[in-house]
Amino acid sequence: MNLKQLFISIVSLISLVTVPGYAQDVLPDCPQPDKHSSPVYPSREMKQLMRFIPVDSPMPATFRGTEANELTDPAGSLYPFWEKLSVLDRPLRIVHIGDSHVRGHVFPYIMRCCLEDDFGSKAVENIPVTYQTSGIARETGSNGVIYHILGINGATCQSYSTPENIRRITELHPDLVILSFGTNEAHGRRYNAAEHTEAMKHLTDALKAACPDVVFLMTTPPGAYVRNGRKGKIINPRTPLVVENELRFARQYGIAVWDMYHIVGGKQRACLNWSAARMYQRDKIHFTYEGYRLQGLLLHEAFIKAYNNYVATRLD
Repeated sequence: MNLKQLFISIVSLISLVTVPGYAQDVLPDCPQPDKHSSPVYPSREMKQLMRFIPVDSPMPATFRGTEANELTDPAGSLYPFWEKLSVLDRPLRIVHIGDSHVRGHVFPYIMRCCLEDDFGSKAVENIPVTYQTSGIARETGSNGVIYHILGINGATCQSYSTPENIRRITELHPDLVILSFGTNEAHGRRYNAAEHTEAMKHLTDALKAACPDVVFLMTTPPGAYVRNGRKGKIINPRTPLVVENELRFARQYGIAVWDMYHIVGGKQRACLNWSAARMYQRDKIHFTYEGYRLQGLLLHEAFIKAYNNYVATRLD
């Protein structure tokens, strides 16, 4: 075959390939599904997926005997609040009340800042909170999360339940009240579980009567030391009793609870973990800035995990 004949043969082959019906590979009538790409969700599901909030665990690697950092809410009492949070079409108010751990502002303020990062901060003015400032957020009228802080040094659940304090809380029109008590109850040498239960019932009933749609989240105390004569400071032996009573109350009345005490180590390790990390102040009751910061981050982690779980259950 000479060069001219070879050229004519090549041209003929090219023309056959480009003629319709002479494709190199036969196209299937029904293409095989792509098994390697991510699924494309309907717009409704995509919107719900976008509601998930990423959160990392702040638990120190040095803490021993810890438990999973999760909220307990078997009755689903927080579901109405999670639904409001997922929509966020109005100002949504959280009021965090408690003893000196709350009054110090760091623990709840860390939580507040994290939620503003998660859901936006347009609902409040950007006014930093310190020990010297009020913990009451200044609202702008925009939709979003509003986190108020009301703590009293030395408070117990019973001492907090005055008409004046009830009014201060209810005037803020809370959707969620976080109750952080227990350290001072455990400090009383004559701790009475029945009186403590009655005090918790009185406070929650009074708030519910004034704000029928409010829901609650209880937090257990972090653990503390007490003086014991010549022995000096020892781990407070009444803290486990107080914590167990709070957990029992939450179960009985269907209230959500964040059990910080057991999450950070419980009776065996909580106080030892705080102490080894040098997160106590000298009295071994109150905490350093880093200690309170960790508590705020832990509460935020458990809170967001519970919210994400709620969103996941709403995916059809």
